[in-house]
Amino acid sequence: MDHENPLSRRQIVGAVGSGLAVAAAAPASAQAQTQAAPASAPTNPTSKYPKPPFKRQSQPWPGLAGRMDPKPDHGETSYRGSGRLAGRKALITGGDSGMGRAAAIAYAREGADVAINYLPDEEPDAREVMALIKAAGRTGLAIPGDLREEAFCQRLVDEAVRGLGGLDIVVCNAGRQQTHASILDITTEQFDWTMKTNIYAPFWIIKAALPHLRPGSSIIGTTSEQAYDPSPDLYDYAQTKAATMNYVKSLAKQLGPKGIRVNGVAPGPVWTPLQVSGGATQEKLEKFGGMTPLGRPGQPAELGSIYVQLAAEDASFATGQVYGSAGGSGQP
Repeated sequence: MDHENPLSRRQIVGAVGSGLAVAAAAPASAQAQTQAAPASAPTNPTSKYPKPPFKRQSQPWPGLAGRMDPKPDHGETSYRGSGRLAGRKALITGGDSGMGRAAAIAYAREGADVAINYLPDEEPDAREVMALIKAAGRTGLAIPGDLREEAFCQRLVDEAVRGLGGLDIVVCNAGRQQTHASILDITTEQFDWTMKTNIYAPFWIIKAALPHLRPGSSIIGTTSEQAYDPSPDLYDYAQTKAATMNYVKSLAKQLGPKGIRVNGVAPGPVWTPLQVSGGATQEKLEKFGGMTPLGRPGQPAELGSIYVQLAAEDASFATGQVYGSAGGSGQP
């Protein structure tokens, strides 16, 4: 033992450990959104977000998140990135609100450049998303248009590839949901609208994107608990979500040998403009999410990290999977 050194081995190790802890706590980037959040106690998930009863409210389709009461949380102030998607290039349909907006915010703060698609009527929400992507220091592209048109879906992919300089993440999230008490209330035009938006559009977009996707790329579809436990008043919508689950599993087998992963996210009741623009009756809206074991609906922010995980390198063995987030109810 060196008697000239008054410090014990334990003190030296402790001091080194303290130094490492300080270094680890230092910001990895000058951008605030990529800094590690300070340690805090866990939050009770049953009281983290608003619970029913909710105010009855209605908007014309497709609805705006900015006009909802309460406004949805997409992770605008809470999501912190850590470079998990640095240098990646993503296209997200329905990126103006809901899970698409949560994914866009999370992707940008994880270091990805992001193109979002939305309907022209959703421009106010889309402008907010573009500002958030820019604030994260990333390239953002806003590409409005109707996904029911094959030519537009092809142009959407072309513009995203050209504007981002490539493409390696495709999130087919946009969806149409309208409540109808009876199949007799659904016109052929309405049925066709739902099918074209929810099923034809991903078909067209994925076909157009595949020539640009290299090994390591990811395709992510947004399905729903409706794929497993359909509501009687969502006859057409529920069918499309079952089809989404199926195409995820089929494409995963087809594209696996090419090194392209395909996965899905299956939300339960989540507070988005779909609900206030014809996706739920006023009676259902008032009690929305109250039937879950957590006693409330989810917020888009609570799913953002799932979209990140499914696109990230450390999930490279996950393909053909459907990740659920339904507050304790639903499947998978």
